[in-house]
Amino acid sequence: MVQSDKARMLAAFLGTLPEEVAVRLAKAVELDRLADGKVLPHDLILAGLRPVLRRAERAERTPTPLRLFCQPFQDLLSSEPRKEKLAGRIAHTSINPVWKWLAQTALPEETMQFFNAVKADILGYRVDNANLRAHEFWPLASRAVLECLASAPKASRTALGGDAAVADAREMAQLLAVGAEIAELQKKISRSAPTLSEEMLRALREIYDAVMRKSPDAAPYVAVVAMNRLSRPWEALRLPLAISRQTQDTLISSTDMGLVGEILFAEIEEHAVAVRSAHQQQFDAESLVTHIAAFAMLSNGLVKEVEMRRAGKWGQRLLKDRAAIAEVMDDYMKRAPREILAALPTLKGGAFSGGPRPPDLAREFDPHKAERAVRFGKLIAGCRSFAASGSFGASLADAQDEVSAALRSYGEGMLRELKAAEGERRTHALQHFTLAADLTALLTSAEEGEFLRRRGRAAMAQAAA
Repeated sequence: MVQSDKARMLAAFLGTLPEEVAVRLAKAVELDRLADGKVLPHDLILAGLRPVLRRAERAERTPTPLRLFCQPFQDLLSSEPRKEKLAGRIAHTSINPVWKWLAQTALPEETMQFFNAVKADILGYRVDNANLRAHEFWPLASRAVLECLASAPKASRTALGGDAAVADAREMAQLLAVGAEIAELQKKISRSAPTLSEEMLRALREIYDAVMRKSPDAAPYVAVVAMNRLSRPWEALRLPLAISRQTQDTLISSTDMGLVGEILFAEIEEHAVAVRSAHQQQFDAESLVTHIAAFAMLSNGLVKEVEMRRAGKWGQRLLKDRAAIAEVMDDYMKRAPREILAALPTLKGGAFSGGPRPPDLAREFDPHKAERAVRFGKLIAGCRSFAASGSFGASLADAQDEVSAALRSYGEGMLRELKAAEGERRTHALQHFTLAADLTALLTSAEEGEFLRRRGRAAMAQAAA
C-alpha cells in the first residue's frame, strides 16, 4: 500500500512538470536504462512523464534501439482500442511482441548485434552512426519477418498473439523494407505540418516513385505516412490524385492508393458512432462537441480534395454518415430548449397568458435540471460553427433563437424580482438569476452575460438601499 501510494504521488508530481523539464528527464532516464542502470524505477518514471511527453510531441526523444527500429512505421502507430485490424494503423501493443519475436526467432543474431551496437553508439553520443546502423538493419528485419510469416504462419500467429498482430507485423515489414525512403519523407514533412505545399507534394511524388520501384506493396503507405504528419490529413489525398490523374472518388477508392481515403473514412465513422452512441440523458457536452467537430472537419476536408459522386462508393458512405449525424443532432436540438427552460421555471396562465411569463420563485432551484440545461447550452454553443457541415444547421438555429428569446424575457423578469423579492423568494431569485446569466453568456455572448450580471448587482443594491 505504501509503495503504491508513493508511486501515485510520483506520477502526480511528474505529470505537473514543464514540457522542457519532462523531455530532459525522460532522456536521462532512457539513457540510464540503456546503460543497465539499476537504481532508478525507469518504467514508473516514464509512465508518469507520458502525459507531458504527449503534449511535447515535437520534442526529440532518445534514439533507443527499439525506437530506431520503429522509425519507418512510427507514423502508423495507434493507441486507440480496436476490435479488428485496420489497414494503415499499427497498434502500439504489437511492438513488443514483434520485437521479441524478431530477437528470439526470426532474426536473433542480427537483432542482438543491432541492439548492442546502437546501444554503444547512443551511450557514446554517436547518434549519426546509430542511424546508419538502423538503415542497414531495416531491410534485414523486413525480409526476416516476411519469410517467417510465410514459412511458419501458425507458429508466428502464436508467438505474436493473434491475427491482428500478424497483420501489424506484415505492415511493419512492408515499411521497414523502404525505411530509408520513409526516413527521407519524415525529413521533408515535419510533424503537424500546417499544410501540404507544392514543394512537399513534388518530394512525395519522388519518394513514391522510388518506393514503387523498390517495393510496390509499400507504395500506398507513402501517402498514409504523409497523412499522419499533416495538420490537415485529407491533403495527403493530393498524392493519389496526382498519381492517378483522377479527381473522382469512384475511380480512386477502387485502387490501393485509396488507402488514405479509407483511413479517413474509418475515422469519420468512428466519430459518427460516438455521436450516435451518446445518451441524451447523460451525455458529456465537451466530448460530443469534439466528435461532431472532428466529423465535420474530416468530411469537409474529403469533399474539398475529392470530387464526390452521389453514386460513388465514398459519396454513398458520406451521405449515409451525414444523414445519421443530422438525425441524431436534430433530436438533441429539438430537446435543448425544453431542457434549458425547464431549469428556469415560470408561472402559467393568469394575466400573462399569451405573453412573457414571469419567473416562478415559489419553486426551489433544481441543481440537476440546471446541470442538464448547461450541458445542452454548451452543446448548442459548441456546435454553432460546424452545424451546417453536419446538416443540422436549421434545427440548431431554431433552438438558439427559441432559447435566446426566452432568456431575454426571463432575465428581465428576474431583474424585477431581485428588486422586490424577500426571504426564501430572494434566495430562489438569486439562484435562478445566476443560472440565467450563465446561460446568456454561453448562448448569446460573454458580454451579454456580464451586462446582465451587472444589472443584477445594481438591482440588489437598489433593493438593499
